[in-house]
Amino acid sequence: MILAACGSNDANNNKAGNAGSTNANGGNTTQAADNGGNAPANAEPTQVKIFSIQETNIDLPTNKFTAFVEDKFNMKINWEMNPTDGAKEKRQISLASGDYPDAYMLPAYIDQFSQADVLKYGKQGVLLPLNDLIDQYAPNIKKAMETDPELKGFNTAPDGNIYGLVAYSQCFHCSYPNKMWLNTKWLDKLGLKMPTTTEEFKKVLEAFKTQDPNGNGKADEVPLSGSIEDFGVRVVPFLMNGFVYDDDRNYLNLTNGKVESAAVKPEWKEGLTYIKSLYDEKLIDPGAFTQNAEAFKKIGESADAQILGAGAGMHPAIFVNIDQGNKYSKDYNPVTPLQGPHAQYATHDAGGVAPGAKFVITNKASKEAQIALIKLVDYMFTPEGETNGASGMEGIDWEKPGPDDVALGEGVQAQFKPIPAKEGEAPHNAGWSGVAHFYMPKAYRDSFVQATDIYDPTGYERRLYNATLLYQGHEPKELFPAWSVWIDPAEMDEASMLQTNIKNYIEQNELQFITGNKDLNKDWDSYVKGLKDLKLDRYLEILQKAYDASTQK
Repeated sequence: MILAACGSNDANNNKAGNAGSTNANGGNTTQAADNGGNAPANAEPTQVKIFSIQETNIDLPTNKFTAFVEDKFNMKINWEMNPTDGAKEKRQISLASGDYPDAYMLPAYIDQFSQADVLKYGKQGVLLPLNDLIDQYAPNIKKAMETDPELKGFNTAPDGNIYGLVAYSQCFHCSYPNKMWLNTKWLDKLGLKMPTTTEEFKKVLEAFKTQDPNGNGKADEVPLSGSIEDFGVRVVPFLMNGFVYDDDRNYLNLTNGKVESAAVKPEWKEGLTYIKSLYDEKLIDPGAFTQNAEAFKKIGESADAQILGAGAGMHPAIFVNIDQGNKYSKDYNPVTPLQGPHAQYATHDAGGVAPGAKFVITNKASKEAQIALIKLVDYMFTPEGETNGASGMEGIDWEKPGPDDVALGEGVQAQFKPIPAKEGEAPHNAGWSGVAHFYMPKAYRDSFVQATDIYDPTGYERRLYNATLLYQGHEPKELFPAWSVWIDPAEMDEASMLQTNIKNYIEQNELQFITGNKDLNKDWDSYVKGLKDLKLDRYLEILQKAYDASTQK
């Protein structure tokens, strides 16, 4: 369902009605404007060709939502379907050859246009500016951008044009990705309290290692583990945030409007010293710095005995099963951001909203096709249109709530109630899933019915929501908004190269310092010099220029 569809971070673990009858805040409203149906009854359907992705259990040409919108907007969609593997390459080939469709509509977590793509093809005239189409034919998109400056910032290029639309999903639990989940069953058995500081956390890990909390008489416990395979599963950011803010991506801080690198600060060195002490005492699984998600989950789901003390992750389904009858899931509960010597931060970002565009219209589209396409997307900027598209049609995959149903968000009126699939039932093929992820602000997501038992699979999203409340507000007062800043096209290639080289260098040295292959005292100055040699100052200069430009819009 839509609540769990938060982008690539969740894709491995969590994977329709009259438009506009509800709004995102839970109140009733009439639709802002007619979204279609104005064409004469005997008019020929407008033909549109859309490049998209073939997701599991979804066949867009025969899909029930496809039939619904084709009828609603008097259009015929000719889908150009592509498997998920190699989709990006096929998209690039189609653009390079000149044989491209009227539009691209893609799941953002599989393949979408980067900001660089958007600017490049927009400047070339391949992608059409959507500004006038939105102004004339898309009242719901227009209203959303007027009321939400962040949404407008994501979609508006430096030249003022909107060449494409992002998948705007304000996933609350995704927006604080670097959580820590602690085995509270072991805590209780050992008579320990939930740690609140970096030193208390270390003491708990020491107890997990030495006091046989699983009771099997073996020293087989893994006090702390994680993975390197995806965003939000690395062990370093949660620990580093007690010393200096770690964004877990580009290691950027913002201080009084100045863009800085966290990775050259004395507090970064101090944080590495602390993490190295955990590593030296074998409190961190060495595999946490090398293993993939599958290996991490094998530790969390160890067949012989429960061996994992603490797991880094946006949510516990990354390392333990959460289905009915699971053995360990309920044992792992969230740790509040740790108070360290200098800070008590939590990594915060846009909740999985990736910059770029999941939907664009090309210069191959006729005027009629352009209008039909923007009206189609505008429908998915209404709550019921988004739900029909992303979750499946009303009466098949969701229904209106009853009086006793409880919404996910506190104080929010429930608007949408998922209909659970029956065991053995064939896929409904009634929605577009990620292809239809367009406008899902927090208030909309909060209006879905969610079970109140947080340890039952049907209450999993509430469990994550409650955990995230512990992290909310622990981000720095100033954040560099890397997800929504547009870099000057003339500097885009340079910035991309610098970003890759600098990020790789920081992470390689981070690992070497923690494991002892480099000495934090003897080799620190050389490490800092290496960053300078990689033109860190130039990289920060480019970002500063982009940030300043974004604040002046």
